[in-house]
Amino acid sequence: MFRPNQVQEFKEAFTMIDQNRDGVIDLEDLKDMYSNLGRIPPDSELNEMLKEAPSALNFTTFLNLFGEKMGGTDPENTIVDAFAMFDDEGKGWLPEDYVKDLLENMGDNFTKDEIKQTWKEATIEKGKFDYKAFTGLIKGKQSEDEIAA
Repeated sequence: MFRPNQVQEFKEAFTMIDQNRDGVIDLEDLKDMYSNLGRIPPDSELNEMLKEAPSALNFTTFLNLFGEKMGGTDPENTIVDAFAMFDDEGKGWLPEDYVKDLLENMGDNFTKDEIKQTWKEATIEKGKFDYKAFTGLIKGKQSEDEIAA
């Protein structure tokens, strides 16, 4: 479901939230986390969050919840087809500058910082944005390099 580096990132996030380090995220952990962020939501709001978990919110449950949330993204072929609409020659890639222009000027109008953040993970080689590889990345598939490792 997740690549090893994604699991590690989720583990780091879980550890940050599990303030008392007991291996379970509970109401007090959420209160502490929000307090550190300068916000104090009512217990009822925090309890609603915790109710999304079918059992105690340990790391396995945390990972499964995120898997379900990430599974809510568009199917892989839908994402690839959306990129392919701009790929008249069917090469499987688009010029990097062209994609940046689309992101800045169409739809949600990404900021330069949002594009920079997206590009950290994007598969770009010699100015070519590999949209099939990028789609696999956002859908949590392993790359050939990770499979070989």
